Amino acid sequence: MRVGIVCPYSFDAPGGVQFHVRDLAEELIRRGHTVSVLAPAEDTTPVPDYVVSTGRTVAIPYNGSVARLNFGPVVAGRVRRWVEQGEFDLLHIHEPMIPSLSMLALWVADGPVVATFHTSMERSRGLQAISPVVIPMLEKIAGRIAVSEEARRTLVQHLGGDAVVVPNGVYVDRFADAPRNREWEGTDQRPTVAFLGRLDEPRKGLPILAAAVEPVLREIPGARFLIAGRGEAVQERELLAPFGDAVSFLGGISDAEKASLFASVDAYVAPQTGGESFGIVLVEAMSAGSLVIASDIPAFQAVLDGGTLGRLFHRGDPASLARVLTDVLGQRTAGTPMRERASTAVHRYDWSTVTSQVLAVYDMVLSTAHARVSEDPRSLTVFGRLRAATQAVTGGEGSGTWA
Repeated sequence: MRVGIVCPYSFDAPGGVQFHVRDLAEELIRRGHTVSVLAPAEDTTPVPDYVVSTGRTVAIPYNGSVARLNFGPVVAGRVRRWVEQGEFDLLHIHEPMIPSLSMLALWVADGPVVATFHTSMERSRGLQAISPVVIPMLEKIAGRIAVSEEARRTLVQHLGGDAVVVPNGVYVDRFADAPRNREWEGTDQRPTVAFLGRLDEPRKGLPILAAAVEPVLREIPGARFLIAGRGEAVQERELLAPFGDAVSFLGGISDAEKASLFASVDAYVAPQTGGESFGIVLVEAMSAGSLVIASDIPAFQAVLDGGTLGRLFHRGDPASLARVLTDVLGQRTAGTPMRERASTAVHRYDWSTVTSQVLAVYDMVLSTAHARVSEDPRSLTVFGRLRAATQAVTGGEGSGTWA
Protein backbone atom coordinates (compact mmCIF):
# COMPACT_ATOMS: atom_id res chain seq x y z
CA MET A 1 0.00 0.00 0.00
CA ARG A 2 1.22 3.49 -0.86
CA VAL A 3 0.54 5.89 2.03
CA GLY A 4 1.10 9.63 2.05
CA ILE A 5 1.34 11.15 5.53
CA VAL A 6 1.07 14.92 6.06
CA CYS A 7 2.58 16.53 9.15
CA PRO A 8 1.71 20.23 9.63
CA TYR A 9 4.48 21.00 12.11
CA SER A 10 8.12 21.64 11.29
CA PHE A 11 10.80 18.98 11.73
CA ASP A 12 13.18 21.81 12.69
CA ALA A 13 11.93 21.69 16.29
CA PRO A 14 10.21 18.31 16.59
CA GLY A 15 7.56 17.64 19.20
CA GLY A 16 4.90 15.06 19.91
CA VAL A 17 3.09 15.17 16.56
CA GLN A 18 6.32 15.01 14.55
CA PHE A 19 7.57 12.04 16.60
CA HIS A 20 4.20 10.33 16.16
CA VAL A 21 4.37 10.80 12.38
CA ARG A 22 7.98 9.63 12.24
CA ASP A 23 7.41 6.47 14.26
CA LEU A 24 4.19 5.56 12.46
CA ALA A 25 5.90 5.99 9.09
CA GLU A 26 8.81 3.79 10.12
CA GLU A 27 6.55 1.08 11.52
CA LEU A 28 4.48 1.08 8.32
CA ILE A 29 7.68 0.84 6.25
CA ARG A 30 8.87 -2.02 8.46
CA ARG A 31 5.64 -3.83 7.65
CA GLY A 32 6.27 -3.52 3.92
CA HIS A 33 4.25 -0.44 2.97
CA THR A 34 5.56 2.45 0.86
CA VAL A 35 5.38 5.72 2.80
CA SER A 36 6.13 9.34 1.98
CA VAL A 37 5.84 12.06 4.64
CA LEU A 38 5.24 15.70 3.69
CA ALA A 39 6.41 18.17 6.34
CA PRO A 40 8.04 21.58 6.72
CA ALA A 41 11.80 21.72 7.34
CA GLU A 42 14.70 24.02 6.64
CA ASP A 43 17.15 22.91 3.96
CA THR A 44 19.81 22.42 6.65
CA THR A 45 17.61 20.26 8.89
CA PRO A 46 18.42 16.54 8.59
CA VAL A 47 15.29 14.52 7.86
CA PRO A 48 14.74 10.82 7.04
CA ASP A 49 14.78 9.77 3.39
CA TYR A 50 11.01 9.30 3.36
CA VAL A 51 10.35 12.94 4.34
CA VAL A 52 9.66 15.50 1.59
CA SER A 53 10.23 19.04 2.85
CA THR A 54 8.06 22.02 1.93
CA GLY A 55 10.56 24.56 3.18
CA ARG A 56 10.84 27.04 5.99
CA THR A 57 8.12 28.06 8.40
CA VAL A 58 6.91 30.91 10.55
CA ALA A 59 6.25 30.62 14.29
CA ILE A 60 2.61 31.12 15.27
CA PRO A 61 1.25 31.07 18.86
CA TYR A 62 -1.21 28.19 19.13
CA ASN A 63 -2.97 26.54 22.09
CA GLY A 64 -0.50 27.82 24.67
CA SER A 65 2.51 26.80 22.59
CA VAL A 66 4.24 27.90 19.39
CA ALA A 67 3.51 26.08 16.14
CA ARG A 68 5.94 26.34 13.24
CA LEU A 69 3.86 26.19 10.04
CA ASN A 70 3.98 27.11 6.38
CA PHE A 71 1.08 27.97 4.12
CA GLY A 72 0.26 29.92 0.97
CA PRO A 73 0.13 29.61 -2.82
CA VAL A 74 3.70 28.41 -3.40
CA VAL A 75 3.43 25.83 -0.63
CA ALA A 76 0.04 24.79 -2.05
CA GLY A 77 1.71 24.09 -5.39
CA ARG A 78 4.27 21.87 -3.69
CA VAL A 79 1.54 20.01 -1.86
CA ARG A 80 -0.40 19.44 -5.09
CA ARG A 81 2.67 18.08 -6.90
CA TRP A 82 3.48 15.74 -4.00
CA VAL A 83 -0.08 14.39 -3.99
CA GLU A 84 -0.19 13.95 -7.76
CA GLN A 85 3.25 12.36 -8.05
CA GLY A 86 2.78 10.10 -5.04
CA GLU A 87 -0.19 8.21 -6.51
CA PHE A 88 -1.12 7.23 -2.99
CA ASP A 89 -3.70 4.61 -2.14
CA LEU A 90 -4.53 6.68 0.94
CA LEU A 91 -3.67 10.05 2.47
CA HIS A 92 -3.23 10.25 6.25
CA ILE A 93 -3.45 13.89 7.30
CA HIS A 94 -2.59 15.07 10.81
CA GLU A 95 -4.36 18.11 12.31
CA PRO A 96 -6.28 18.96 9.12
CA MET A 97 -8.07 21.99 10.57
CA ILE A 98 -4.91 24.02 11.16
CA PRO A 99 -4.03 26.43 8.31
CA SER A 100 -1.01 24.46 7.18
CA LEU A 101 0.15 21.71 4.83
CA SER A 102 -2.56 19.50 6.27
CA MET A 103 -5.39 21.81 5.26
CA LEU A 104 -3.82 22.32 1.83
CA ALA A 105 -3.52 18.56 1.35
CA LEU A 106 -7.15 18.08 2.31
CA TRP A 107 -8.20 20.69 -0.27
CA VAL A 108 -6.46 18.87 -3.12
CA ALA A 109 -7.21 15.30 -1.98
CA ASP A 110 -9.38 13.32 -4.39
CA GLY A 111 -8.98 9.86 -2.90
CA PRO A 112 -9.40 8.09 0.45
CA VAL A 113 -8.42 10.30 3.40
CA VAL A 114 -7.78 9.44 7.05
CA ALA A 115 -7.24 12.28 9.52
CA THR A 116 -5.73 12.20 13.00
CA PHE A 117 -6.71 14.89 15.51
CA HIS A 118 -4.14 15.55 18.28
CA THR A 119 -5.30 18.81 19.86
CA SER A 120 -7.11 19.25 23.15
CA MET A 121 -8.53 22.62 24.15
CA GLU A 122 -11.42 23.97 26.19
CA ARG A 123 -12.37 26.68 23.74
CA SER A 124 -11.01 28.19 20.55
CA ARG A 125 -12.21 31.45 19.03
CA GLY A 126 -10.21 30.62 15.94
CA LEU A 127 -11.94 27.30 15.41
CA GLN A 128 -15.31 28.82 16.15
CA ALA A 129 -14.66 31.54 13.58
CA ILE A 130 -13.58 29.24 10.74
CA SER A 131 -15.77 26.24 11.52
CA PRO A 132 -18.61 27.27 9.13
CA VAL A 133 -16.23 27.09 6.17
CA VAL A 134 -14.02 24.18 7.23
CA ILE A 135 -16.69 21.79 8.46
CA PRO A 136 -17.77 21.01 4.86
CA MET A 137 -14.18 19.97 4.17
CA LEU A 138 -14.53 17.24 6.79
CA GLU A 139 -16.78 15.39 4.36
CA LYS A 140 -13.63 14.44 2.48
CA ILE A 141 -12.33 12.56 5.52
CA ALA A 142 -13.47 8.95 5.42
CA GLY A 143 -11.80 7.89 8.67
CA ARG A 144 -11.20 10.02 11.76
CA ILE A 145 -8.75 9.16 14.52
CA ALA A 146 -8.35 11.00 17.84
CA VAL A 147 -5.28 10.27 19.93
CA SER A 148 -7.25 10.46 23.18
CA GLU A 149 -10.71 11.03 24.61
CA GLU A 150 -9.69 14.66 25.18
CA ALA A 151 -8.79 15.09 21.51
CA ARG A 152 -12.05 13.38 20.57
CA ARG A 153 -14.00 15.73 22.85
CA THR A 154 -12.39 18.75 21.20
CA LEU A 155 -13.28 17.45 17.74
CA VAL A 156 -16.90 16.76 18.67
CA GLN A 157 -17.32 20.05 20.54
CA HIS A 158 -15.80 22.36 17.94
CA LEU A 159 -16.31 20.62 14.61
CA GLY A 160 -18.97 17.96 15.12
CA GLY A 161 -18.79 14.36 14.00
CA ASP A 162 -16.91 11.67 15.85
CA ALA A 163 -13.66 9.69 15.77
CA VAL A 164 -12.22 6.38 16.86
CA VAL A 165 -9.62 6.74 19.62
CA VAL A 166 -6.21 5.32 18.73
CA PRO A 167 -3.52 6.50 21.18
CA ASN A 168 -0.07 7.82 20.51
CA GLY A 169 2.53 5.09 20.25
CA VAL A 170 5.76 4.28 22.08
CA TYR A 171 8.47 1.73 21.40
CA VAL A 172 8.13 0.32 24.91
CA ASP A 173 11.16 -1.98 24.76
CA ARG A 174 13.50 0.88 23.83
CA PHE A 175 12.66 2.58 27.12
CA ALA A 176 12.46 -0.62 29.16
CA ASP A 177 15.96 -1.61 27.99
CA ALA A 178 17.53 1.84 28.37
CA PRO A 179 20.81 1.86 30.34
CA ARG A 180 20.96 3.79 33.59
CA ASN A 181 23.23 6.78 34.00
CA ARG A 182 25.05 6.75 37.34
CA GLU A 183 25.10 10.55 37.42
CA TRP A 184 21.30 10.61 37.30
CA GLU A 185 20.56 7.54 39.35
CA GLY A 186 18.97 8.06 42.76
CA THR A 187 19.92 6.54 46.10
CA ASP A 188 18.25 6.37 49.50
CA GLN A 189 20.21 9.43 50.60
CA ARG A 190 19.98 11.30 47.30
CA PRO A 191 16.78 10.41 45.40
CA THR A 192 16.38 12.02 42.00
CA VAL A 193 13.46 13.70 40.25
CA ALA A 194 13.30 14.52 36.53
CA PHE A 195 11.43 17.15 34.53
CA LEU A 196 11.41 17.24 30.72
CA GLY A 197 9.76 19.92 28.62
CA ARG A 198 10.19 23.28 26.94
CA LEU A 199 11.45 25.49 29.75
CA ASP A 200 9.99 28.73 28.41
CA GLU A 201 6.52 27.33 27.70
CA PRO A 202 4.39 28.12 30.78
CA ARG A 203 1.87 25.34 30.23
CA LYS A 204 4.63 22.74 30.67
CA GLY A 205 4.61 23.73 34.35
CA LEU A 206 8.26 24.36 35.23
CA PRO A 207 7.27 27.28 37.53
CA ILE A 208 5.07 24.84 39.49
CA LEU A 209 7.96 22.44 40.02
CA ALA A 210 10.36 25.28 40.84
CA ALA A 211 8.06 26.50 43.62
CA ALA A 212 7.88 22.97 45.05
CA VAL A 213 11.64 22.45 45.33
CA GLU A 214 12.21 24.35 48.59
CA PRO A 215 9.52 22.54 50.66
CA VAL A 216 10.73 19.18 49.36
CA LEU A 217 14.35 19.94 50.30
CA ARG A 218 13.26 20.95 53.78
CA GLU A 219 11.94 17.41 54.30
CA ILE A 220 14.44 15.52 52.14
CA PRO A 221 17.69 17.56 52.04
CA GLY A 222 19.47 15.13 49.72
CA ALA A 223 16.89 15.24 46.93
CA ARG A 224 18.12 16.22 43.47
CA PHE A 225 16.11 17.74 40.64
CA LEU A 226 17.21 17.17 37.03
CA ILE A 227 15.58 19.62 34.60
CA ALA A 228 15.88 18.79 30.90
CA GLY A 229 14.63 20.76 27.92
CA ARG A 230 15.36 23.71 25.69
CA GLY A 231 14.67 27.30 26.65
CA GLU A 232 16.03 30.02 28.89
CA ALA A 233 13.67 29.97 31.91
CA VAL A 234 15.52 32.94 33.42
CA GLN A 235 13.18 33.42 36.38
CA GLU A 236 13.20 29.74 37.31
CA ARG A 237 16.99 29.55 37.10
CA GLU A 238 17.30 32.57 39.40
CA LEU A 239 14.77 31.10 41.84
CA LEU A 240 16.56 27.76 41.96
CA ALA A 241 20.16 29.04 41.98
CA PRO A 242 20.39 29.15 45.84
CA PHE A 243 19.89 25.37 45.99
CA GLY A 244 23.24 24.67 44.33
CA ASP A 245 23.80 21.15 43.02
CA ALA A 246 20.39 20.05 44.26
CA VAL A 247 19.10 21.39 40.93
CA SER A 248 20.75 20.68 37.58
CA PHE A 249 19.69 22.08 34.20
CA LEU A 250 20.60 19.49 31.57
CA GLY A 251 19.57 21.47 28.47
CA GLY A 252 18.21 19.69 25.42
CA ILE A 253 18.77 15.93 25.43
CA SER A 254 18.65 13.24 22.74
CA ASP A 255 16.10 10.43 22.53
CA ALA A 256 18.66 8.00 23.97
CA GLU A 257 19.46 10.36 26.85
CA LYS A 258 15.76 10.82 27.54
CA ALA A 259 15.26 7.06 27.88
CA SER A 260 18.31 6.81 30.14
CA LEU A 261 17.06 9.70 32.28
CA PHE A 262 13.70 8.04 32.82
CA ALA A 263 15.38 4.71 33.63
CA SER A 264 17.67 6.31 36.20
CA VAL A 265 15.52 8.64 38.31
CA ASP A 266 13.15 7.77 41.14
CA ALA A 267 10.32 9.91 39.81
CA TYR A 268 9.35 11.81 36.70
CA VAL A 269 7.26 14.96 37.28
CA ALA A 270 4.77 16.22 34.68
CA PRO A 271 3.37 19.49 36.12
CA GLN A 272 1.60 20.65 32.95
CA THR A 273 -1.24 23.09 33.53
CA GLY A 274 -3.32 22.23 30.44
CA GLY A 275 -3.36 21.99 26.67
CA GLU A 276 -2.34 18.31 26.66
CA SER A 277 -4.47 15.84 24.74
CA PHE A 278 -2.58 12.70 25.71
CA GLY A 279 0.72 12.64 27.61
CA ILE A 280 3.12 10.49 25.60
CA VAL A 281 6.01 11.45 27.87
CA LEU A 282 4.19 9.80 30.79
CA VAL A 283 4.03 6.54 28.86
CA GLU A 284 7.72 6.81 28.00
CA ALA A 285 8.66 7.35 31.64
CA MET A 286 6.49 4.44 32.80
CA SER A 287 8.02 2.21 30.10
CA ALA A 288 11.48 2.98 31.48
CA GLY A 289 10.40 2.13 35.03
CA SER A 290 10.12 5.61 36.51
CA LEU A 291 7.30 6.47 38.90
CA VAL A 292 5.22 9.21 37.29
CA ILE A 293 3.89 12.16 39.29
CA ALA A 294 1.54 14.25 37.18
CA SER A 295 -0.94 17.08 37.45
CA ASP A 296 -4.56 15.97 37.48
CA ILE A 297 -5.50 17.37 34.08
CA PRO A 298 -7.95 15.04 32.26
CA ALA A 299 -5.42 13.70 29.74
CA PHE A 300 -2.97 12.67 32.47
CA GLN A 301 -5.70 11.16 34.63
CA ALA A 302 -6.62 8.96 31.66
CA VAL A 303 -3.05 7.78 31.05
CA LEU A 304 -2.50 7.09 34.76
CA ASP A 305 -5.86 5.32 35.06
CA GLY A 306 -7.12 7.75 37.66
CA GLY A 307 -4.03 7.35 39.84
CA THR A 308 -3.53 3.58 39.83
CA LEU A 309 -0.48 3.76 37.52
CA GLY A 310 1.11 6.93 38.94
CA ARG A 311 0.58 9.69 41.47
CA LEU A 312 -1.58 12.74 40.78
CA PHE A 313 -1.47 16.21 42.35
CA HIS A 314 -3.70 19.24 42.00
CA ARG A 315 -3.04 21.15 38.79
CA GLY A 316 -1.14 24.41 39.34
CA ASP A 317 -0.61 23.74 43.07
CA PRO A 318 3.09 23.62 44.11
CA ALA A 319 2.17 22.68 47.69
CA SER A 320 0.22 19.66 46.47
CA LEU A 321 3.13 18.62 44.26
CA ALA A 322 5.58 19.05 47.17
CA ARG A 323 3.46 16.80 49.40
CA VAL A 324 3.35 14.02 46.81
CA LEU A 325 7.08 14.31 46.08
CA THR A 326 7.96 14.21 49.77
CA ASP A 327 5.86 11.09 50.21
CA VAL A 328 7.33 9.33 47.17
CA LEU A 329 10.96 10.21 47.86
CA GLY A 330 10.68 9.45 51.57
CA GLN A 331 9.51 5.90 50.85
CA ARG A 332 11.37 4.88 47.70
CA THR A 333 10.27 1.24 47.71
CA ALA A 334 6.62 2.00 48.40
CA GLY A 335 6.04 2.88 44.77
CA THR A 336 7.28 -0.48 43.43
CA PRO A 337 3.80 -2.06 42.98
CA MET A 338 2.63 1.03 41.10
CA ARG A 339 5.69 0.92 38.84
CA GLU A 340 5.03 -2.77 38.11
CA ARG A 341 1.40 -2.10 37.20
CA ALA A 342 2.49 0.75 34.94
CA SER A 343 5.15 -1.39 33.22
CA THR A 344 2.46 -3.89 32.27
CA ALA A 345 -0.17 -1.34 31.26
CA VAL A 346 2.09 0.58 28.84
CA HIS A 347 2.11 -2.28 26.33
CA ARG A 348 -1.29 -1.10 25.13
CA TYR A 349 0.62 1.91 23.72
CA ASP A 350 3.38 -0.04 21.98
CA TRP A 351 3.71 0.78 18.30
CA SER A 352 3.11 -2.90 17.44
CA THR A 353 -0.41 -2.52 18.84
CA VAL A 354 -1.07 1.08 17.79
CA THR A 355 -0.02 0.54 14.17
CA SER A 356 -2.35 -2.43 13.86
CA GLN A 357 -5.19 -0.20 15.07
CA VAL A 358 -4.27 2.48 12.51
CA LEU A 359 -4.13 -0.14 9.74
CA ALA A 360 -7.60 -1.32 10.75
CA VAL A 361 -8.85 2.21 10.08
CA TYR A 362 -7.02 2.24 6.73
CA ASP A 363 -8.63 -1.07 5.76
CA MET A 364 -12.08 0.21 6.70
CA VAL A 365 -11.62 3.37 4.64
CA LEU A 366 -10.23 1.55 1.61
CA SER A 367 -12.99 -1.05 1.71
CA THR A 368 -15.63 1.69 1.47
CA ALA A 369 -13.82 3.96 -1.03
CA HIS A 370 -16.23 3.39 -3.90
CA ALA A 371 -15.86 6.90 -5.29
CA ARG A 372 -13.17 9.51 -5.13
CA VAL A 373 -14.22 12.60 -3.18
CA SER A 374 -13.35 16.13 -4.29
CA GLU A 375 -14.50 19.63 -3.51
CA ASP A 376 -17.16 21.13 -5.77
CA PRO A 377 -15.22 23.48 -8.12
CA ARG A 378 -18.24 25.80 -8.13
CA SER A 379 -17.84 26.42 -4.38
CA LEU A 380 -18.18 30.09 -3.46
CA THR A 381 -16.61 29.77 -0.01
CA VAL A 382 -13.45 31.65 0.81
CA PHE A 383 -11.57 28.35 0.92
CA GLY A 384 -13.03 27.26 -2.39
CA ARG A 385 -11.84 30.44 -4.06
CA LEU A 386 -8.40 30.18 -2.44
CA ARG A 387 -8.10 26.57 -3.53
CA ALA A 388 -9.01 27.52 -7.10
CA ALA A 389 -6.40 30.27 -7.03
CA THR A 390 -3.67 27.97 -5.75
CA GLN A 391 -4.40 25.40 -8.46
CA ALA A 392 -2.88 27.84 -10.92
CA VAL A 393 0.43 27.82 -9.08
CA THR A 394 2.91 25.62 -10.88
CA GLY A 395 5.55 25.57 -8.20
CA GLY A 396 7.50 28.81 -8.39
CA GLU A 397 10.23 28.82 -5.77
CA GLY A 398 10.32 31.11 -2.78
CA SER A 399 9.31 30.98 0.81
CA GLY A 400 5.59 31.46 0.02
CA THR A 401 4.88 31.52 3.74
CA TRP A 402 1.82 33.15 5.20
CA ALA A 403 1.38 33.88 8.85
